Amino acid sequence: MTNLPAPAQAIFDALERNQWLIDSGREGDDIPGLLRGLSFESFIVLTETIKAIGRKPLVVPLYFSWIERNTGVSPHLFGAWFNLGVELSGVNDHNNAIVCYQNALALKPDFYQATLNLGFQYERLGQTGAALELWTNALQPVDARISLLNQKGRLLENLKRYDEAVATLYASLLADPRQPDVIHHWIYLRQKMCDWPIYDHRVPGLSPEELAVESGPLSLLAAFDDVAFLTRHVRGWLEKKAPAAVPRLAPEEGYAHDRIRLGYLSSDYCEHPVSYLMAELIERHDRSRFEVYGYCATPAENSHGHTRQRIVSAFDTCRSVQALSDGQAAELIRQDEIDILIDLNGLTMGSRMFILRSRPAPVQLTYLGYIGPIPMPELDYMLCDDFVIPRELASAYRPAPLYLPEIYQVNDTRLLVGPTPTRAEAGLPEDRFVYCCFSNSYKITEEVFDAWMEILKRTGTSVLWLLADNPWSRVNMERRARLRGIDPARLIFADRVAPPNYLGRLPLADLFLDTYPYNAGTTASDALRMGLPLVTLSGQCFASRMAGSLLRHIGLAWGVAASLPEYVDKAVEAATDSARYREIRTTVGGDAWRRTIGDTDAFIPRLEATYQAIVRRPGAR
Repeated sequence: MTNLPAPAQAIFDALERNQWLIDSGREGDDIPGLLRGLSFESFIVLTETIKAIGRKPLVVPLYFSWIERNTGVSPHLFGAWFNLGVELSGVNDHNNAIVCYQNALALKPDFYQATLNLGFQYERLGQTGAALELWTNALQPVDARISLLNQKGRLLENLKRYDEAVATLYASLLADPRQPDVIHHWIYLRQKMCDWPIYDHRVPGLSPEELAVESGPLSLLAAFDDVAFLTRHVRGWLEKKAPAAVPRLAPEEGYAHDRIRLGYLSSDYCEHPVSYLMAELIERHDRSRFEVYGYCATPAENSHGHTRQRIVSAFDTCRSVQALSDGQAAELIRQDEIDILIDLNGLTMGSRMFILRSRPAPVQLTYLGYIGPIPMPELDYMLCDDFVIPRELASAYRPAPLYLPEIYQVNDTRLLVGPTPTRAEAGLPEDRFVYCCFSNSYKITEEVFDAWMEILKRTGTSVLWLLADNPWSRVNMERRARLRGIDPARLIFADRVAPPNYLGRLPLADLFLDTYPYNAGTTASDALRMGLPLVTLSGQCFASRMAGSLLRHIGLAWGVAASLPEYVDKAVEAATDSARYREIRTTVGGDAWRRTIGDTDAFIPRLEATYQAIVRRPGAR
């Protein structure tokens, strides 16, 4: 039985009698005729009822039939065209969806929902220029302008047109400054562009402190070195973003498997630093004691490359969860009876952290991807060592630190390394001391950049070799150098190259200058692998102590500074004391990395022993 308005009920009954055919041709059941004059409201109730009983494919032809018979009659024809566009988009018929949204706008030009959806269809078909033009020139009411600006800003960011994205999002914030997601993207883009100062008074009505509160987790790591501050604000971010807690799926007591089932969850099974570190571990897990599953959320456009093929083929079972909802992915993990689920994203881009909300595995931990606090109750542990999280600070962290012996960072000894070019081929001077930093530009703060300029000032003709991450960061760094009395020509920018070539060129530099408060992680290990010494500033948080952990392990404690002036002094010493520098370079040269940081023969059994210590088994105490 249904509870439909009488005219809609008549159509429903006729459809049922005619085995759900619209144009049945049967005498007495003129379904198209019954649709003529049916109110739009009643028609919506009818279509929703049909969807609810599993007859969704019938909805599109019903819409076409209702529109045909009510054109020029119903004042709500624009709504019917819009809804039909939604239905067609849902079955990936984007070209016809475009026609429907255009028809809706022809009837009601200020219908901003149709403008938004039409732009989305253009975007899905790769017609990004059409989407941007539409959202820029649309005739829309004032209250819709913010939505259009935000979508335009998002698309410009995806297209890496950062300056336009920042200007667009700023216009949105001027209209309404209380938009946490817009603030998050606006701050992060400006960090990438080195548009200093990042936290200032340029948004009326928002103080620098309020901007910081609304920043995303990654932006916070790059700006603040305070565990309590990060925990507090990431908790607030999670409260806004995380779905409500749901009943747990996995049995709390665990499973009775002969081999421990490990599940590694990530959207970065591609040419990404996490996979560069993890591939050999997945290949070499002891299969007599472990069964290794991969849960891949990597977007299709990134599903290529040598590293991806290595890591995906290394899993005993690799399942794609990219197209699944969080709930569906959690059910899949539960069906696989995973004993320990290891999230490799944390709160970075592409994160599927909320899969963990329903506890699909008895033990859940986070590793590598995001190295800040994640105060989410469904997370049991964060893998670390006692340098990145000193034991006296363990109680300040959520989830609980799970300490690995010696060093937290896994490494891969099997990475491909390209040939080392000459300095001339790399655009470097032959006779200068070359400092370098190949970290992403969002990690470079104005305080650290000013310290670099002080280093250059005190070392005469030295140069600083940087990654040409984007044109705006380059312009802003050159401008800042000029303000600090340094010739911008002493900044040399390197283009991105394939990973083997990037590794091959590292030995051309003399000293790697680390970022703070978000240290280099994979990049620091890369430098030391290639015999390039490094100086870092170790602070309070995990993020500010990553490089220090590596330096401690390789035996170059000299490179760990406790303050910015000490950091500057160490960098200057390396360039001005040749005997001391030879000592430093010798420490990290030869097979030093392979014997220490890259000793996977020792690391993998230590990690596996840690897994064995936390796995849950029925009846265990």
